[in-house]
Amino acid sequence: MKIKLATPRGFCAGVDRAIEIVNRALDLYGAPVYVRHEVVHNRTVVDDLKQRGAIFVDELSEVPDDATVIFSAHGVAKAVRREADVRGFQVFDATCPLVTKVHLEVDRFARQGRETILIGHAGHPEVEGTIGQYEAEGGRRMHLVEDVSDVASLELEHPETAAFVTQTTLSVDDTALVIDALKEKYPAITGPRKDDICYATQNRQDALKQLALESDLILVIGSANSSNSNRLRELAERIGVTAYLIDSVEQVESSWLEGVETVGITSGASAPESLVQQLVQWLREQGATEVMDVVTVVEDIEFTLPRTLR
Repeated sequence: MKIKLATPRGFCAGVDRAIEIVNRALDLYGAPVYVRHEVVHNRTVVDDLKQRGAIFVDELSEVPDDATVIFSAHGVAKAVRREADVRGFQVFDATCPLVTKVHLEVDRFARQGRETILIGHAGHPEVEGTIGQYEAEGGRRMHLVEDVSDVASLELEHPETAAFVTQTTLSVDDTALVIDALKEKYPAITGPRKDDICYATQNRQDALKQLALESDLILVIGSANSSNSNRLRELAERIGVTAYLIDSVEQVESSWLEGVETVGITSGASAPESLVQQLVQWLREQGATEVMDVVTVVEDIEFTLPRTLR
């Protein structure tokens, strides 16, 4: 049995930055620090930070006065920022800069009075935070669509000035179909010069496509609430390769390996590389004899920390 590793995989620059912000805040100010929502969607990362003294909350109402608060990489609504200001928290913003870019687009469209559509998954923290940027006058509101069928049922009051943005962690191929449907239904619609799907999401999907061509089985390391990890598993299955999303090696079943000559491994943008190496070691113990990288692109992007934490 052979093992092939998708490259790139695992942590992206935004996740690296978010985790480092929590660790630096703990180093400088001590425990506890309060993080609104999981800083990134990965069980191992969250558990490690909990052990250091990070406390994860759903709402700021759960945070005591005079606390240090961190906003997760997924971003927050304007109303959450205002609440934090009113309560006088010391706030560090771990919002991914690529999510912030989308927030600025939404704010601009709102100020222009454009009826705006967000392509994304209902209930995801990034979607909630992005919708929370839209504060337009005249009762105009932001619409959420998940797929082409939602576009078919969508009715805009002002289609002549409509605009769209996208969640950053979607399927590149699926999102292209939704954008095409929006442009066909509303020819005047405007959007970003290129879709908002982040470089890391796109790179990991491109790497997965190549990996799937060379593998009999795909194992995607990532937590069940990780959007970009789920998209990787779905993409592999769409290509026609059996794929499983796992948090760690403990979830792998030996029966999955029956008749498999090549196992492809990738990991979502919030999954640490240590989990990949644990899986590789276990597969070696099951008889894997060769490990090789399938390289599609080399990433070299870095995001700076807030000045107060450098």
